[in-house]
Amino acid sequence: MTRKSGSHKPAGKSTGRKSRHSAHGDAGTPSGEQTIGGYLIQRLQDYGVRDLFGIPGDFVLNFYGMLEESPINVVGCTREDCAGYAADAYARVNGLGAVCVTYCVGGLSLCNSIAGAYSEKSPVIVISGAPGIAERRNDPLLHHKVRDFNTQREVFEKITCASAALDDPLTAFREIDRCLEAAVRYKRPVYLEIPRDRVLTKALIPHVPQRLELVSDADALAASLKEAAERIKQAKQPVLIAGVEIHRFGLRDQVLRLAEQNQIPMCATLLGKSVVSERHPLYLGVYEGAMGRESVTKYVEESDCVLLLGTFMTDINLGIFTAHLDPGRCIYITSEQLRIGHHHFHDVLLGDFLTGLADGKLRKGKPMLPKPRTPVTLPEDPSQPVTNASLFAYIDSMLDDEMVVIADVGDSLFGASDLTIHKHTEFLSPAYYTSMGFAIPAALGAQVANPTLRPLVLVGDGAFQMTCLELSSIVRRDFNPIVLVLNNHGYTTERFLQEGPFNDILNWNYH
Repeated sequence: MTRKSGSHKPAGKSTGRKSRHSAHGDAGTPSGEQTIGGYLIQRLQDYGVRDLFGIPGDFVLNFYGMLEESPINVVGCTREDCAGYAADAYARVNGLGAVCVTYCVGGLSLCNSIAGAYSEKSPVIVISGAPGIAERRNDPLLHHKVRDFNTQREVFEKITCASAALDDPLTAFREIDRCLEAAVRYKRPVYLEIPRDRVLTKALIPHVPQRLELVSDADALAASLKEAAERIKQAKQPVLIAGVEIHRFGLRDQVLRLAEQNQIPMCATLLGKSVVSERHPLYLGVYEGAMGRESVTKYVEESDCVLLLGTFMTDINLGIFTAHLDPGRCIYITSEQLRIGHHHFHDVLLGDFLTGLADGKLRKGKPMLPKPRTPVTLPEDPSQPVTNASLFAYIDSMLDDEMVVIADVGDSLFGASDLTIHKHTEFLSPAYYTSMGFAIPAALGAQVANPTLRPLVLVGDGAFQMTCLELSSIVRRDFNPIVLVLNNHGYTTERFLQEGPFNDILNWNYH
């Protein structure tokens, strides 16, 4: 892929909401008078970040003071890991999220939720305070320090796609731009560490942000489009499986155009659920190997041309590896690779490839779709015991256009796979990293990102007990999620793997 340079144009998805103009002192000042902290706040706003999650601490207090004076809304949380989950969900709804914590005791508490965001390609800007450069002379044993002053940054290098210590005014402004651009380009978290005595440090030379744009290799793009188009034309039963990257990179319209122009049935992966409207006439359901609906699995696995678009080939997406997809019959593209049958193409961007395919009409006729699933009938007698099937049938009947479904790990996630999501991108879950405790703080993040959406949270008792304190942050902001706790008195998923008292937890009074 080649790069084109130009003046910066904020990247990421449009939210359709007016952005607030900065009232911060650095805004509109000559670039030579910008401070490192002020420039970071301005660039967050340029990229559409209106809200930031976190917990303050002494090494980051002066930056929090600058945030309070800026248009960015600071959302305090009860725990750092919850702040990370909230920022992750915010990023999934808004296109980019941010979290700000103190050094080590804050940052290292954040690692698990940011690891999940990295795994599932959710772009979160992690901002951490740090001891001042002057304080580090003679390597003192400062509070919060672990081993040496670089420990936290080195940990985050493993779970982010870019990281930087903003300790040098000659490089800090370029490093901010580089990391924010990486978050948007790769849809993964980045890490920025700002020593507390550098927050108000001014630029030594004027700085103007530049953006480098990736461009596909023209020959590779043309060759891949030609081969893919020929396979689709010749296919008798093509099918399309849309994954989470279609949402992350804002490519839903291209996928819909490709499917509708060529009458190709669509499925989604569990992680990518709701990437297209599940009321679309060409939508079949979630494909998850033997764990999914038999009719969907049969249709996909009998297809002579499977288009895997932006999908992660994870164990959960593939029904714990029960999927049977012949690579020779697949067109598989993500932001990282393109494979058509057994041919590999390099330097082809996901967006360019999908736009090229969607621009042509490749086939005629209507597909023979499998029969739609028979709806589960709700029991007429209220005294009958509640089953998973009847519960999720009832939940399905109550969903409307203003709800976002947020499912935690376990029965909540697998039971929700057959819910009919009305619009697109209104289903959030940790369906790859599968970290318990995601859903409650994610409800906070989703509703901060879009207050018109009402979260319907599906969470087991085990996951609920891990992060339920974030309900206090939700109540504080007068938000109105519906929280359904599926109480099975412990870790039921693990019980299927190995029974034992270690799977039991104390039963709470949930009502």
